[in-house]
Amino acid sequence: MYKVLLVEDDAHICEMIQDYFSAKSKLELEIHTAANGGIGLSRAYEEKYDLFLLDIMLPEVDGFEICREIRRYSDTPIIFITARTAQEDILKGYALGCDDYIVKPFSLPVFYEKVIATIKRSKGLVRSDVLSVGTLSLNPNNGIVVSNGEEVNLTAKEYVILKILLENKNKVVSREKFIQEIWGYDSDVDVRVLDSHIKNLRKALADNAQMIKTVIRRGFRIEDKREK
Repeated sequence: MYKVLLVEDDAHICEMIQDYFSAKSKLELEIHTAANGGIGLSRAYEEKYDLFLLDIMLPEVDGFEICREIRRYSDTPIIFITARTAQEDILKGYALGCDDYIVKPFSLPVFYEKVIATIKRSKGLVRSDVLSVGTLSLNPNNGIVVSNGEEVNLTAKEYVILKILLENKNKVVSREKFIQEIWGYDSDVDVRVLDSHIKNLRKALADNAQMIKTVIRRGFRIEDKREK
């Protein structure tokens, strides 16, 4: 039996998730609910859960603050529930250390599979390792980026761009892939917007900026010469 805390102020969504997940898992998932962020945070402190499902816009305490508090003492997986248009919310969630997100309106079967996959990864102790190249590192579990021994403050988009690059060390990542993963498949964001974020990321990384290479007409690559 896995215990999941769902913090969601929409009673209909709570009931829908509880009913579907309980039936689909044959009661192997025990879904606890909290109708506002204050209650959710209290329950997160008081009980041990296998997964947290956090709506972002909540009364009293929002989902970001709950995530921030949980990450002070726990690596328990967190999935954010967010509105389809709130791309910035998604990026901020990753920066705070969430494991995944689901957008509203969502498919219950897809949501269920995300939950099961996330719990299984956690129970197998397969949490995301620190991503690194040379003296540059990004910890997906707490959102901390360190360059040459100094913690670096990045914007949400810069953080996700760097994460994508590090996950694809020594591989070219196309501009189209960046735009799809950051702004969404139906986005009409101009590539010059991405280029501007890359420029700002390089500036933030100072000496380590040289590891981010522009591959003409193809995209960008971060180089780890030790693995080449």
